[in-house]
Amino acid sequence: MLNFQYKHYLLALLTVVAAFNFLDRFVLSLLLEPIKQDLELSDTQLGFLTGFAFALFYAVAGIPIARWADRGNRNTIVSVTTALWSAMVALCGLVGNFTQLLLVRVGVAVGESGALPPAQSLIADYFDRNERPHAMAIYWMCTPIAMIVGYLGGGWLAENFGWRITFVVIGLPGLLVAILVRFTMREPRLKTKVLAAARGPNIKTVLTTLSQQKTYRRIVMASCVSSFFGMGITLWLPTFFMRSHDMEIGEVGAWFALIWGLCGLLGNYLGGYLATRYAAGKEALQMRTLAIIFVFGGALYVLVYISSNVYVAMTFLAATAFIISAIYGPIFSALQSLVSEHMRSVALALILLFSQIIGFGLGPVMAGLLSDLLMPMFGRESLRYALVIFSPGYLWVAYYYWRAAETIEDDIKHVETRGRSIETESARVDKETSELSIGSGQ
Repeated sequence: MLNFQYKHYLLALLTVVAAFNFLDRFVLSLLLEPIKQDLELSDTQLGFLTGFAFALFYAVAGIPIARWADRGNRNTIVSVTTALWSAMVALCGLVGNFTQLLLVRVGVAVGESGALPPAQSLIADYFDRNERPHAMAIYWMCTPIAMIVGYLGGGWLAENFGWRITFVVIGLPGLLVAILVRFTMREPRLKTKVLAAARGPNIKTVLTTLSQQKTYRRIVMASCVSSFFGMGITLWLPTFFMRSHDMEIGEVGAWFALIWGLCGLLGNYLGGYLATRYAAGKEALQMRTLAIIFVFGGALYVLVYISSNVYVAMTFLAATAFIISAIYGPIFSALQSLVSEHMRSVALALILLFSQIIGFGLGPVMAGLLSDLLMPMFGRESLRYALVIFSPGYLWVAYYYWRAAETIEDDIKHVETRGRSIETESARVDKETSELSIGSGQ
């Protein structure tokens, strides 16, 4: 009973940590326009700030931190990185020019890179394969929660106190969350009195194993393409509604909190629940469903941007938020099942590395650059048409998830069989060691 209560407490706390992890990104997307005016920046600079500069350091720092997480104390990692990024977010409000803001965002990136892989590795320790889609869906409710707080609270703060105070206010509470993680969360590996470093495979073995698995390669490709088009689309959404529909920052924040927050929460929860209820252990069916979701998602995004009426555009955006949010539980549950315990953090960190550099790093920059290139032709509406061009890219994502469905169940079965063999061999060695110890004692 106590373990049941604790694993759900751990899931809730890690969800809060992840919500703070994403919070500043949504607030930053809401603040791009006032930052641009205050610091006199171009759309390309804003794209670089939110994209490549952040993604590069997020990705580079993520691998060694994830390697540490697969072999060490994940509690310590989550608490330290949470404190780091929270302090850096608060410092964003004190910068005076583009260079200073860029350097502080690098600090944010390094901190935020250390939260998601060890957290999901911990969750996988407490929830089995059939439970994971639901558990991961709950965990990834962090995104709509961050959207609600970021768009609603961030919009209100920015409108009443300015973008600088907004960063300070959203950054400082994360320090308290870091303290809570440090003193209330437990690392299950410590029960064995020896951390996993001695048992875990070396990094070369990890990389070789992952590179040889077809399903993992296909999910990496899907994640990269999804991140490229997805971040190119979503990070510019608030700016699009401000420019093309003449909305105020607080108004956009309220609408996005309602749409992305409530629709995102509902879609996320239902995605995980339905996968657990009707497709538990059927990852091939889950991957095909994801492919279909991305096809509809791309079409709906086009409708958002071509709609001339703001309320019609918001309605299509709500539908998009609902169906796209359903993907998280199945995706990240599958990733945890595709690899052994001592590869989980690195497996996720590698996906984040490629998707951040290729997707997050280039997506917003390319969308901003495309908007600047279309400016002579479309003027203030250039961003609208840049985002219309980006939206069909989700068809490419659908292709890779459909291909992943072809191999995923065989790959998971192979990992589980190998894991049982290792456990059997370990039990045999432990038994022989125990018998030898008893014999020598006699």
